[in-house]
Amino acid sequence: MSLASPDTATTTTPTTTTEQHGIKAHSNGAGRVAPVQTRSARFKSTHPEDFEAVNGRELDWKHSPVAKLTAFTGGDLDGSRFPYSATESAGVSFSWIPVTDPRVGSVGIPEDRASANAWSAATEVLLVSIGAEDVSEVTITRDALGSAPRAAHIIIEAAPFSKSTVIIRNTGAAQLVENVEILAGESANLSVISVQQWNADAVHLGSHFARIGRDANLKHALVSLGGDVIRINPSAHLAEAGGSVELLGLYFADAGQHIEQQVYVFHDAPQTKSRVTYKGALQGKGARTVWIGDVLIGSKGIGTDSYEQNRNLVLSEGTRADSIPNLEIETGDIAGAGHASATGRFDDEQLFYLQARGINEEEARKLVVRGFLNEIVQQLHVPALEADIHAALDSELENVHIASLR
Repeated sequence: MSLASPDTATTTTPTTTTEQHGIKAHSNGAGRVAPVQTRSARFKSTHPEDFEAVNGRELDWKHSPVAKLTAFTGGDLDGSRFPYSATESAGVSFSWIPVTDPRVGSVGIPEDRASANAWSAATEVLLVSIGAEDVSEVTITRDALGSAPRAAHIIIEAAPFSKSTVIIRNTGAAQLVENVEILAGESANLSVISVQQWNADAVHLGSHFARIGRDANLKHALVSLGGDVIRINPSAHLAEAGGSVELLGLYFADAGQHIEQQVYVFHDAPQTKSRVTYKGALQGKGARTVWIGDVLIGSKGIGTDSYEQNRNLVLSEGTRADSIPNLEIETGDIAGAGHASATGRFDDEQLFYLQARGINEEEARKLVVRGFLNEIVQQLHVPALEADIHAALDSELENVHIASLR
């Protein structure tokens, strides 16, 4: 199955060859491809061959360790059913559907070669159907994916007026590239939380596409802690009036680890709201994080209320955090829009306050890290999961000496 974006054609101006007295007419850029001027105009296709081979110079790959990703951007993938387990919850059902099902691709289609490779390789799609009868919470666990390159495709469909939380717990070995489509029906209240606690050598590439219906609310959270390379790009399309989305992210990068998120929010309807908050910590030589936040307020986005922010806390020398917020506005009639980005070390006043109360410097630094990241954890509103994340963060902090960067 192959779909391509209809707006990918480019036009060129014919070259004028007329010469007079040795003077040539200006080419006006003839023969050159015009750059994409807006985030929504990026090329899209479900077929990997429609994309150029990835070399690391592309806009969407230039921050990624592409040498580690060749198996996903151009290699063969196992697209058979992936093993998983799930808790039971009233109103939630699981089924495998064919890739020809009309719901496949109804939310979004790939914008990069790896995502398209996974799309074309998947032979079946896991459908998570959420009914409107009950308030539900379900956990999907993937802990036996193995070390062979694998493709996956999931659709989470929340019926109108439903209330549900879907947690995806990822552990163990993995070489995974996947697409996740999320559909929040009218007035649905849906939370989707993806937790990455893979083995140290795991690679996980993901594209999450979400469509938010009229007066619906989606909370989408990424918690990335374990793995060699984690690159998950969520996009949210506020397609109908009154919809809202909250995109949350928490990450902790250790030495040599790469964690990347490219976030996209499209306000395509009036009176919509978005909040994007990603926070991360880095420690150890070669720890690298990338956050790119694109917000597009379209011409139909009258009354939009949008704000995005990214904060990074540097715990040691030798780390790198890239933080790039972008905001496009195509209408002047909005409620508000803004963005913020900051990367830095510890707040000396906080450390002084804790040390003045008898806490040694290293323990004070760990307390500051816990407090910094807790803003995201406490917004998940799943007590058992919050406790697990706190335990994982404590384990991370116990295994590292947080040095002063003065």
